Amino acid sequence: MYKNLAATLVAACFIFPVFSQPPAPGAPPLKIGFVYVAPVTEAGWVHQHDEGRKAVEAALGEQVKTTYVENVAEGADAERVIRDLASQGHQLIFTPSFGYMEPTLKVAKDFPNVRFESITGYKTAPNVAVANARYYEGRYLAGIAAGRLTGSAGYVAGFPIPEVIQGINAFTLGMRSVNPKATVKVVWLGAWFDPPREREAAMALFNQGVDIMAFHTGSDAVMRAAQERGKLAVAYHSDMRQVAPDAQLLAITHQWGGYYTRRAQAVLDGSWKSAAFWGGVKEGMIRVDSFGPRVPRAVADEVLARQRDIAAGRLHPFQARSALLDNEGHEVLAAGRALSDEQILNMNFLVQGVQGKLTP
Repeated sequence: MYKNLAATLVAACFIFPVFSQPPAPGAPPLKIGFVYVAPVTEAGWVHQHDEGRKAVEAALGEQVKTTYVENVAEGADAERVIRDLASQGHQLIFTPSFGYMEPTLKVAKDFPNVRFESITGYKTAPNVAVANARYYEGRYLAGIAAGRLTGSAGYVAGFPIPEVIQGINAFTLGMRSVNPKATVKVVWLGAWFDPPREREAAMALFNQGVDIMAFHTGSDAVMRAAQERGKLAVAYHSDMRQVAPDAQLLAITHQWGGYYTRRAQAVLDGSWKSAAFWGGVKEGMIRVDSFGPRVPRAVADEVLARQRDIAAGRLHPFQARSALLDNEGHEVLAAGRALSDEQILNMNFLVQGVQGKLTP
């Protein structure tokens, strides 16, 4: 999905001039292409982006025609697929995986009149915009729920990139905000989508005494493992109660429909501009809900109250009430200070309470 540093991605930062014109009456529908890094399944990263695609169709109807290509490997395959979509007359192409960033930029140079949206990328061009979500806000909220129920959690993660590190740290800080001695054990997979290994890692952590699992991978394998073992897990990307009806603690869901629809409408009305956007709970791109049956009402209410606090700007996951230490005991943030967006986007440390290292 995303394999490097999103160093320049900040909310609504720079904008290039508009070069599009609104379609004439009776014009053919806007052709929109989507490229997916894994198969379309009933839940997960790709599922949420496909839900976003469907939301565009529902909102804009006959004004648009969407196409998607699934299970496209990052690299040369991605460039080929993106180029094919552009050659076939797609006027707007969404590429939601970090490894698609460079192929998207390369194709964009050859198709200056096509608009591209690099999701989780950070490099822009006159016809390439970037967008991402503040996933860490949902992770912090999930940590509060986990910390109310246990002092020991596990985390199955793909790659040690800033976005994943943000999530691990925010989850741990959320747990320790209500349970100061809570710990989180991390296992790195070196893959985004590998259900058998995701399940194996979850089972290994359960065998080490972990009570609640979180994950940053592309399938629902960790949820299924928790259901099988009678444990709890935090659903990520999508609500996963259909596969883990008893095991789901809550769901951190990614909501792409609003953003995708706005960007498609901008192409239709001639106002599309290249920009960088980073939205979270406040913008409706991240949502925590879908609590499972084993979550006490008081815990759910607390999490929802903190979610409202984040939306209102009253709570910042990376604001230190006391000095923030990494898991080697070094101070990384003084008490009362908050990490800037640039610092969050360049995050390269694990906070106190995380058991693990940044090397897989």
